[in-house]
Amino acid sequence: MCVNFSTTREETDTIIKIVQRAIKMAPEIDRSTVLMDITAVHANGCPLKLDELLTAGDGDFAHDVFGIMRHIDRHTGKLEDLFLPRYANTEVSL
Repeated sequence: MCVNFSTTREETDTIIKIVQRAIKMAPEIDRSTVLMDITAVHANGCPLKLDELLTAGDGDFAHDVFGIMRHIDRHTGKLEDLFLPRYANTEVSL
């Protein structure tokens, strides 16, 4: 199974801003890894409220971004261990 990385231009722009914020919080993390993890989760079964995540408080932002990085299966783009980001768009049905 291949991981889907398809997002709209607007989604990609917001994801890049999320990555930039995450790097400011944790400079030791790899920019490409964060970009791919957020994109993969968003495009593979757990769409995110990207604009809301970008403007979230530091605690909620860190919970979602670093939780995604901790719980993603990088072979499928799916989240494991029952992790659900606070800014998951649970109203979208796939």
